[in-house]
Amino acid sequence: MDHPDYARRRQVMVRQQIASRGVEDERVLAALREVARERFVPESARDAAYEEVSLRLDGDRLLPQAYVLAVALAALELRGGEKVLEIGTGCGYGSAVLARLAAEVRSVEPDARLAERAAELFARLGLHQVHVRHGAASGGWEEQGPFDAVLVQPGVQASAEALRGQLRVGGRLVMAQPAGSAVAELVRTRRVSELRYESEDLADLRIAAPASRAGEAPGARRGAVGVAADATARLAVAVGRAGEAFDDIDSADLEPLLRRIGRARVVLIGEATHGTSEFYRMRQRITRELIEKRGFDFVAVEGDWPDCARIDQYVRHGEQPAARWKAFARFPAWMWRNREVAGFVDWLREFNAAQRPDMRSAFYGLDLYSLYGSIERVLEYLERVDPATASVARQRYGCLSPWEDDPAGYARATLTAGYRSCEADVVAMLRELLQARAGYGGHDGERFLDAVQNARLVANAERYYRTMYYGSRESWNLRDGHMFETLRTLLDFHGPQSRAVVWAHNSHVGDSAATEMALRGEFNLGRLCRKAFGAQAYAIGFGTHAGQVAAADSWGAEMQVMELRPSASGSHERVFHDSGVPRLLLPMRGLAADGELAGLRESRLQRAVGVLYRAQTEMASHYFESVLPEQYDEYIWFDRSHAVSPLGSLSLEGLPDTYPFGV
Repeated sequence: MDHPDYARRRQVMVRQQIASRGVEDERVLAALREVARERFVPESARDAAYEEVSLRLDGDRLLPQAYVLAVALAALELRGGEKVLEIGTGCGYGSAVLARLAAEVRSVEPDARLAERAAELFARLGLHQVHVRHGAASGGWEEQGPFDAVLVQPGVQASAEALRGQLRVGGRLVMAQPAGSAVAELVRTRRVSELRYESEDLADLRIAAPASRAGEAPGARRGAVGVAADATARLAVAVGRAGEAFDDIDSADLEPLLRRIGRARVVLIGEATHGTSEFYRMRQRITRELIEKRGFDFVAVEGDWPDCARIDQYVRHGEQPAARWKAFARFPAWMWRNREVAGFVDWLREFNAAQRPDMRSAFYGLDLYSLYGSIERVLEYLERVDPATASVARQRYGCLSPWEDDPAGYARATLTAGYRSCEADVVAMLRELLQARAGYGGHDGERFLDAVQNARLVANAERYYRTMYYGSRESWNLRDGHMFETLRTLLDFHGPQSRAVVWAHNSHVGDSAATEMALRGEFNLGRLCRKAFGAQAYAIGFGTHAGQVAAADSWGAEMQVMELRPSASGSHERVFHDSGVPRLLLPMRGLAADGELAGLRESRLQRAVGVLYRAQTEMASHYFESVLPEQYDEYIWFDRSHAVSPLGSLSLEGLPDTYPFGV
């Protein structure tokens, strides 16, 4: 008989730990409400069965918190009546939940003792639709296949290639691949035909710390869990007291911030989303102050080099003819093609008009997505200065031409046996351009910089697309490494006293060592800047509680103005919201470890929204763990925020041809 207290705690677990975090599959939620988790864990751990902790089984095996299982089960897309293969029976809890979602469950457990115990428990509980056997994880249960779905439980090592062959066409394999000591990357592979499979990364799952002893939940778990409510409330009050409140962006007193920035050579200014007006406008207000009052030489943004080069020509009153394309016309156009950015571009052009040409502030792009636009720029340059080399370059870059409409398709092609990658060709072109520095660069200056940077971008972008299918960590590191390399090139070009403002997402400008990215082996631009420049790198992060955001729900889809869910309980954002201060700046460099703000040094959840926003799976898709003061030197808070205003073609009628956002 179900114990009343356990039944109540089970309902609370599903409501607070799972449903509130974006798991909306009603069949999964119902199954989790029905299965008595305490029956499957060691007796000494039953009191912790519904805590948000992992529970230790035998040896090194853990039963992760129920939320991790819930996300994986929802990814299986079970509708009832399916035949499912489970890899990693463990204590049998996941098998019992699966039994309420599918008609038949075949479960393979590599540990003989756990397999025997689970089989006995299933017999006692009358779970006759669950069959368990001891066997190798990657071996699966081929003679019972094919299966409608395969689930590899977190913590179990198995080969996706070995198991996906046991799927029927249309079947799904879901597995949580280790990405660090406390993080797993949830991947779903779908069999779309007899010979073809498609995989997608769904989310990074944080595996909660295990109970410190049998039956005892840890008193200070990572994140919000275990942090006393009264201590968090006191911290929120302290944040409100310590922060520098302001009424609006235009009237905010930024002199104290400028003093804190001091002689920093690189100021990295973030954004918590790619579609929030307040982040863009405050970032631009700070940048104007840095250019006007501190003489910063250039702005470098998380944007494509060729598009930003067109803007640079406009704001510095360049003599080169305008590019034939309109800047930032590809997805996600609204990220830079909006009224907020256009306002800054117009201001910078006006400011530069009063400066000597060699003193004008520049505008550059750091990103590497403009593979084919950059090829075109290299060829244009070489046709003008060295037609013979241009002919060689055209032949080398021709290797990439079949994939112009689908760069990601190049990555798939390079996985095919016998396909020759374009790496040698594009690297050779970059090397030859660099060797020609004395001949071209001596008299071409900015034009040569543009050509070399585009050639470097092509080489790095080729490698980026080629590594996409080997894992997100390698491609992430390559992208941020490219952005840092570009920033260093620009600083070198402008001289040893040059100073830069960087605009990019929080996830790029904050120090990755203070986030769970480090557990996955990832680094970012902010981390590389701290290592290279030390205290001369000043990072500013942003946050918001609720409001609207411009985003899409899938890659390539139309932009929408979406409602941003209120920040999650226990997150950094919730602490700032509870301060009751609608807008503030909070200095964080050198934050005392024992002061009233010391609680900010607790690892908590932090929200990050890129160009996609998926409210239904917000906790899995948009939250990560971090230590805020170790990420940023300053944090700027807007309790409620609004979407950026994208520029439509009608709003650009009548503008000169040189206008960078023009048609």
